[in-house]
Amino acid sequence: MSLATKLKAFKPFELAALSFYAVTGIILLASLFFTGFPPHLGFLAILSLITAYSFFTKRGWTQWLVAAMFIIITAFTLDTLFSAGFSDALVGVSMLGYAVLTWIFTAYIILKK
Repeated sequence: MSLATKLKAFKPFELAALSFYAVTGIILLASLFFTGFPPHLGFLAILSLITAYSFFTKRGWTQWLVAAMFIIITAFTLDTLFSAGFSDALVGVSMLGYAVLTWIFTAYIILKK
């Protein structure tokens, strides 16, 4: 089965959730090189990519992983907001967007199943 065929099986909002976790994982991996390789960014990146994979393959443990990501990302974004976000508008807006999108997609995935 080709990738295009598998992607057509997803509803638009499911495809957006899958893309969100995959893209954030890639962005966090790319940002490792610019920020001095902090381990928490690598951990979040790998966990985001694993979440995207589990959602794509419709694994049974997707809900547990999404719930764990919800807690971890919320803690990460709140910590970043309070330490650097209020002094830098770009960081603040991006962290707020990351948190809000995480909350939306978490609610969708948890309530969907």
